[in-house]
Amino acid sequence: METTEENILNVTLLEPKLKHPTIFARYDELKEGESLTIHNDHDPKPLYYQLLGERGNVFTWEYLEEGPQWWKVRISKRISGENEETLGQLAAKDLRKIEVFKKYGLDFSCGGGKTVKEACAEKGLDVTKVEQELQQTDKAPASRPIPYDDWNLDFLSDYIVNTHHSYIRKNLPDITAYANKVMEVHGDHHPELIEINNLVKQMGPELNTHLEKEEKGLFPIIKVLVNGNAGTSAQKIPGPKDFQHFLDIHESEHESVGKELDKIRKLSNNYALPEDACASYTLLYRMLDEFEDDLHLHIHLENNILFPKAVKLVKQLP
Repeated sequence: METTEENILNVTLLEPKLKHPTIFARYDELKEGESLTIHNDHDPKPLYYQLLGERGNVFTWEYLEEGPQWWKVRISKRISGENEETLGQLAAKDLRKIEVFKKYGLDFSCGGGKTVKEACAEKGLDVTKVEQELQQTDKAPASRPIPYDDWNLDFLSDYIVNTHHSYIRKNLPDITAYANKVMEVHGDHHPELIEINNLVKQMGPELNTHLEKEEKGLFPIIKVLVNGNAGTSAQKIPGPKDFQHFLDIHESEHESVGKELDKIRKLSNNYALPEDACASYTLLYRMLDEFEDDLHLHIHLENNILFPKAVKLVKQLP
């Protein structure tokens, strides 16, 4: 066995039957926050799943080199109390990660409370591959992302209304009209358009009611909390338990419309156009794709940034 002060273990120098036991022993010797780098002549991915199964979600796994001759992996022991970040938290800190979530169909908005491991397990995805791509985004040049997480909540609320609520009100009527038109022309040959049209019609009233509830009920409460005049405002401020229940209802409505859009995406085979698609058919799928992207970001801003911070403000009330 060869080791250095950098805590490197060359696994190729070990007898096959001693490889995993030695790695486990070396991992167990680590103090919290310390890491072990293993060198191997093939991908040690099976070790990842064995370590996860026997030690639990208490480590991070980072590929430093991936063949063809050497695989190098840094395994770090988490610090106690340091929980793995959720999809929503990762997206809130770095919007570049959203592209990876979209690529693998991981819901960072409605499903933003799940960890990467949990979300990948539900979809049967290779978690090491997804985590590796997320790590790669850290090396990609940042294009001055919008600092949503740094904004005051009253400003963020106004931004959501003026950007995302406005987008829905402007585009949903056109999407509804085109969904009906395309169904009437192409529905006989593409029966999935009938269900897509029904789902679009169902979304309209749901979203309009939801937006109004936020603008007339939830967002005014948040603005009072931010301005610190809960005691003198005419706006009734619920206690922490009632406020959380209020938010749970909003998140449930987010999840409902998210499922409808997810179903539309599956029915359309990820908005893949058939050979006989006309201009209206093409425009409908493009609008639906853009609408889904906008709604995911919209829900992400509320579920993963606005709502958790508002809960903290309510809990600070005397």
